[in-house]
Amino acid sequence: MSKSAPRTTDFLDQLAADLQTLRELTVQRFRPLSDDQLNRRPSPDKWSVGQCLEHLNIVGGHVLPVMVRKLRQAQDSGTRPAEIVKSGFIGRKMIDAMQVPASEKPLKSPQQYAPSGSRLPRTVVEVFGRQLDELVNIVEQARQVNANAIRIPNPVVPLLYLRLTDQLELLVVHIKRHVAQAERVLDNSRQ
Repeated sequence: MSKSAPRTTDFLDQLAADLQTLRELTVQRFRPLSDDQLNRRPSPDKWSVGQCLEHLNIVGGHVLPVMVRKLRQAQDSGTRPAEIVKSGFIGRKMIDAMQVPASEKPLKSPQQYAPSGSRLPRTVVEVFGRQLDELVNIVEQARQVNANAIRIPNPVVPLLYLRLTDQLELLVVHIKRHVAQAERVLDNSRQ
């Protein structure tokens, strides 16, 4: 996303397009994997494809229900969509940090969001796909309200409330980062 204030419709269109691309990639690359391919770790200190997706599922399990609840509250209160997306200072800093490639700046996941196991079932891919679908629905619902006015607690720093627009962009950037990580694991295991 650009750093200038985009129109809300353009911003949400871009998020929806990114999520559609991630959904297609998940179906093409991750759904066909065997249990062994899903759980193969490049090294003991690196995550497998399944662990990357499990991490995203854990984060989504915390954030998505809150977004749904806050959107419902905004719909009930009758807010109107804003013309322009406003980004908060801290939200923008977090998005920018997440956009730096992991090879340049690795980020450590908090323990509560780390994958739960080293041997994950194939359902981890299906859960991830369902969460992407739910996120697409959230983006569509955000078109009907003033998403700038909705505040979502950050899953890492719960006392920090980000605008829904920032939290959506941060979540999509986070997903893209870990999907790219999972693709690297998959590509390196085929060599």
